[in-house]
Amino acid sequence: MSTMNVAALQLPLGGDIDSNIACVSDLVREAAGKGAKIILPPELFEGPYFCQVQHERFFATAKPVAEHQSVLAMQKLAAELKVYIPTSFFEADGPHYYNTLAMIDDSGKVMGTYRKSHIPDGPGYTEKFYFRPGNTGFKVWPTKYGTVGVGVCWDQWYPETARAMMLMGADVLFFPTAIGDEPAAEELDTSRLWRRAMIGHAVSNVVPVVAANRIGSEDAMSFYGHSFITDERGDFVAEFGAAETGVLTAEIDLERVKKHRAAFGFFRDRRPELYGRLAQDI
Repeated sequence: MSTMNVAALQLPLGGDIDSNIACVSDLVREAAGKGAKIILPPELFEGPYFCQVQHERFFATAKPVAEHQSVLAMQKLAAELKVYIPTSFFEADGPHYYNTLAMIDDSGKVMGTYRKSHIPDGPGYTEKFYFRPGNTGFKVWPTKYGTVGVGVCWDQWYPETARAMMLMGADVLFFPTAIGDEPAAEELDTSRLWRRAMIGHAVSNVVPVVAANRIGSEDAMSFYGHSFITDERGDFVAEFGAAETGVLTAEIDLERVKKHRAAFGFFRDRRPELYGRLAQDI
């Protein structure tokens, strides 16, 4: 296929798992009705963003990929609507816990999982209490419409994430997210930085980027939305503000993207022999 129809979902997710899955499912149906074939919900849409606090009770909500309610619901929906749904969930694997994404194909099968590589640990985002660093390495998945690379939230701040997925053959990059206030610096609006970081990935890799965030208030945290889709130039082709619930869609011309990427020469002019320092600890 020379085109890829994509969608990003934005919505509040402070309810229980049943209501959150129902709300996400409604938006997935809306996106599919608008022609989207790869539909991105926000990170950990199964419930409130529990990583604001450290409490052992939340470990009970983690499940293996084959048993997790969010994954099972999206598998059924993907098969019905014939769409791909990158699905973020809290994974239990024996005694280990991960912030994981299941890539669900348009037959409802799990193509594979990606475990979030970069785990933040700061006020309001104490994810290291819950999640081990991912051990899957970065992943891309071939679809009927092109190859997609998916990073999860904090991954999106790292240029290495985007570049690694591009070198693995990604045509479009997707980033499910849960981000809002900075409790230690209330005056800091990171929504601008957040968007700029991913726009940088789009520009320096000549690749469209799809980002989905939640909105609304959950306990002490307010999530700032601003979900968006950019083209390969880093220009917004669809975007939300801080409060809208809904679906963003875009049709991506992959042949045009490929032509522009080749013309910029970023991958032609790479000098991997000079980049050894990037793989060393500080």
